[in-house]
Order: sequence, then structure tokens, then C-alpha cells
Amino acid sequence: MSNISTLIWPGFADTTRRRVVLVIRLGGLLGLAGWAFSTPGIISLPSFFALLNAISFIGCVAVGMTFITLTGNIMSLALGATLSGAALVFLATLTLGVIPAFILAILFGIIITALQGAVIGWLKANPILVSIAALALLLGTAQIVTSGQSVYPAAPGSEIFKTRIAGIPISALFFFVTVAIGQLILSYTRYGLAMIMIGSNPRAAEAAGFRTARIIMVAYMLAGAFSAVSGVLLSARYGSGDMELGAGYDYNAIGAVLVGGTSIEGGSGSVIRTLIGVTIIALVEVVLILRGFSDQMQYLITGLIVLAVILLHALGEGR
Repeated sequence: MSNISTLIWPGFADTTRRRVVLVIRLGGLLGLAGWAFSTPGIISLPSFFALLNAISFIGCVAVGMTFITLTGNIMSLALGATLSGAALVFLATLTLGVIPAFILAILFGIIITALQGAVIGWLKANPILVSIAALALLLGTAQIVTSGQSVYPAAPGSEIFKTRIAGIPISALFFFVTVAIGQLILSYTRYGLAMIMIGSNPRAAEAAGFRTARIIMVAYMLAGAFSAVSGVLLSARYGSGDMELGAGYDYNAIGAVLVGGTSIEGGSGSVIRTLIGVTIIALVEVVLILRGFSDQMQYLITGLIVLAVILLHALGEGR
């Protein structure tokens, strides 16, 4: 049992309480699978492609959120707005060409989140409050610049992000690339090791020679870059952009990160686990759509799933 529990939820010891949590977790996954496969139309190509698209858009943001959570900063409530802002930048700069517009959108995401990471890392500010402030600034600035109007492509070219390669939506390919890049950073770079160490024990990380403030800022920069990718993909899909484009994506992203097994306190997790969490969250979303649930009910059920995961984690740790 100990080996199985370690595989599914790393860090679990062989205790009765944690065995109970493991059984509940497995039961929940089996229940979800049964509920999903009993949904009419779930096993079809349209549903499969809908799942791929849902995974892609949520997933890019979730990969970025993984880095923030690993450093012990829980989450950012501004990644959805960063996604929306990057989409506006991409659409407005298409006159320069698709590639320059794409690069500018990514740079926008990096700069916006780098500023947040700098404030959190060097000034030790509360990450939730900083993200709320960033959200307000992004929404307010966008309102002034766009007068609350939607932005449309300034030139053609965005259609390339709606194409398919070997039948697979290019958005899904972008997501799988972000997963690969994210996991490589965590597994094979000094920054990845530092993020995990900072989340586990900031003082030990500093004693080991890591500059925690810089590492935290890098984590936020990566989150901004990956969120901007999702912004470009979404703006291309809908052919327009506004600040509502990324609404709810930060909540779904943190849900995917936690459902995947990354510790909410930081220091334990991976992008691969986030991929599993994203798949679960996206599957729930597709099933709810097929069953005719409203957007409000989708938010509610996703929130309940995240709450259940947090409670199970607390129970497993004996809190």
C-alpha cells in the first residue's frame, strides 16, 4: 500500500488516515470515470476534440500556475487577466506579422507577471493581495485603452492557430510543448530545483545559495509566458478579444494544479501531475456541457472539487 500511495500522492506515509484518504481519492476518480462514460455523446470525435481544446486553453495557464504554487505562493488571481491582456496585444499588433505579434504577446505576459514576482520576492508582499492588485490594474488599464470594446485582428494571420496537424488541433500541440518545456525546466535546470526547494524550505534554499527573490520572479515570468500562449490561442479561436476572455481560467488552473497533486504549500509537485489534473478538470467541463449545465454550475462544481482536494490534503496531513 505504501508504494501505491507514494505513486499516486507523493509524500504519503503508510498510515491508516492516509490510506483512508487514498481510498477516497481513488473512489472519486473511479466515480468521475463512471459518470463521464455514462454521459451520452462523450465517446465521439467532437467530444474528443472539445476535450483537447479545453485541456489546451486551461492547461497552458495551469502549467504556469504550477511554478507559482511550487514556490509556496499558492496561486495568482491575475493570470486570467494576463491571458486576456496578451490576447489584446496579439490582435492589435498583427499588422507587424504573426510571429512578431506572438512574441510581443508573450513579452507582455512575462513583464506583467515579472513585476508581481519582483514585489512578492523582494518586498515579501502577500502573493494573493499582489495578484488582486495586478488584476485591478490590468482591468482598469484595459478599460481605458479599449473603452470597454472588443478588439479584433488588426490584420490576417491568426488563422494559423486554428489549424490542425494530422487531425490534432494546433492548440493541443502548443499545450503539449508547454508541458514538455515546463517539466524539463523543473527536472533539469537549477531554477526548477530552486523553486521546489524554496517551496519546501525557503531558509534552506537561501543557505544553499539560491537567490529566492530572483527564483520567485522567474516562476512568475514563466507563468505569464505560458498564460500568454493561451491568450493567443483563445483570441485566434474566437477571432476577437476582451478582458472577459480569460475569466475563470485562473480558478480552473489552480484547480487543475491541486487536483493533480501539487501541494498547496509548495515544494512538491510537477508539470506532469498538472497534466493529469488538467485532464480531469477539462473532462468535468466537457461532461457538464454535454449534460446541459450552465456556466455558473460549472464554476460551482469545479470549486467543490478543488475544495474536496484541499480538505483531503489537510486530512492526510493530519491538520
